Amino acid sequence: MRAALAEARKGVGRTHPNPAVGAVIVSGGRIIAAGWHKGAGLPHAEIEALRALNRSARGATIYVTLEPCSTHGRTPPCCDAIAHAGFSRVVYGATDPNPKHAGRADKLLAGHGIKVTSGVLGEECAELNRHWNKWIATGLPYVVAKAAMTLDGRIASHPESRWLSNERSRREVMKLRSRMGAIMVGGETVRIDDPQLTVRGMPVAKQPLRAVWTRTGNLPASARVLQSPDPATVFQNVPLARALRQLGERGVPSVLLEGGGRLLGEAFDRKLVDEVCLYLAPMIAGGPTPTVAGRGVGASVEGFALESVSYQRIGDDVCLTGRVARN
Repeated sequence: MRAALAEARKGVGRTHPNPAVGAVIVSGGRIIAAGWHKGAGLPHAEIEALRALNRSARGATIYVTLEPCSTHGRTPPCCDAIAHAGFSRVVYGATDPNPKHAGRADKLLAGHGIKVTSGVLGEECAELNRHWNKWIATGLPYVVAKAAMTLDGRIASHPESRWLSNERSRREVMKLRSRMGAIMVGGETVRIDDPQLTVRGMPVAKQPLRAVWTRTGNLPASARVLQSPDPATVFQNVPLARALRQLGERGVPSVLLEGGGRLLGEAFDRKLVDEVCLYLAPMIAGGPTPTVAGRGVGASVEGFALESVSYQRIGDDVCLTGRVARN
């Protein structure tokens, strides 16, 4: 299963709106073929592994990071292909998060006399597709709040540069963007910073959708996010929760909120954030612009606690990531 996970990681950020999935075929205790899902509309990992196989699969075992699909979507159900190939056993990690499909593969495969084992490295396999899992289960995209900030919690620009974080941190942000379905900023960020909201300096299968959340709609016509091709989707005077749901309805499984303070404040006030990614620059700025505005909380016990927290030193910067704990 670890080998299947290694295959699945090759697809992270490249398969929207599908999950990243890997598969390996084992016979006689050896891996004899492997495959990973390369993109929506393309063969699933199980089919890629079968195509890489230069012999019969009869009697072999296939390890898959996600429960094999049992319904016909853009491609035929993998359960049918597995049954026809003659596998004696299927081992998978994470159960399909869609309650209509969860566990259905077990029954279908067992009906063909195939032994099924599930839940192997299940948490790791589910973690790989946490964005997709939430979107499938709720229709809402997984929301990551990202900001570069000073040690005193400000997003004001350095006097000599618009950047707070260093160049290495900015390269890491590009990697983060490449794994997201959409990037959203507030109207003030567009007016002040004129961002592009694109992935640059690295290959990407598809640029994330760009979105702007604005109360007034007063955006400069020259803003780079509004230029063709693929101008940003503008949500004017729309509740943020509704804007996120509309993105989910468009097949966007994850959204990166990149500021400013009003947008992040609204997201936290409405309890819409699933994960945070903060780049802390070693400076004090002062000034009136907080990283997270909004109403805030009345007491510290009402604050948003983080779990699965990690810290990464990037030159002089520190990147803090964590999941918002759900009480």
